[in-house]
Amino acid sequence: MSVSFKKDSDIKEHLIELPLFQGMSNSDIESVITSTNLRRITLAKGKVVVSEDDRCDTIYFLTSGIISSTKRANDGGYSITENIGAPEVLQPERIFGLAQRYTRTFKTFTSCSFLCITKRDVLTLSDNYQIFRINLLNIISTRSQRLTSNPWRTRPKSTRDRIVRFIEERCSRPAGEKILSIKMERLAYEIGESRLNVSKVLNSMNKEGIIAIKRGYIHIPQLERLVISK
Repeated sequence: MSVSFKKDSDIKEHLIELPLFQGMSNSDIESVITSTNLRRITLAKGKVVVSEDDRCDTIYFLTSGIISSTKRANDGGYSITENIGAPEVLQPERIFGLAQRYTRTFKTFTSCSFLCITKRDVLTLSDNYQIFRINLLNIISTRSQRLTSNPWRTRPKSTRDRIVRFIEERCSRPAGEKILSIKMERLAYEIGESRLNVSKVLNSMNKEGIIAIKRGYIHIPQLERLVISK
């Protein structure tokens, strides 16, 4: 890992692309650069950025590269991994609230660069820049609203729909590549179906090319294609 505290000339360009700084004026961005302790980190492929249950006292902004995000069930019985490209902010909603810990493990899928801001600086930026505060509230509110709306959606009727819903609701993004590591018996149990029915549907979806099944995991090249196919 390499760490740089130098305010590089391209930091301004990166900040403008990041969701929490979008809409800020050039003068505000320049003020942020000079007054905030922005820490720049570069990690090689295959390195853990943060692990599930690590304390969230810093916000990581992915400025270049691709990371993988993995979330495990509470009992460790299955997990979902998704790849996320820059620009991205890693779970900013976890820096406040009851449980201030990461709920996912983030690992570099390619060589990646990050800008890091401590919780103290996040609070200072929220006090000093209304747009930053609004952007942060919008991200937190959007993720909260998505979670609270899920239980009220119409219950899926077919085995195929139940499988798709199970995967969809456990992903942080509604599109892109996903890998579900799960045994067929566990998937059948989770959606209230027989293993035979789940096996038939998965094999049918595999023949259609919208998933690839192997022992112990399901590869979804494009979640959006899977959702549309229901």
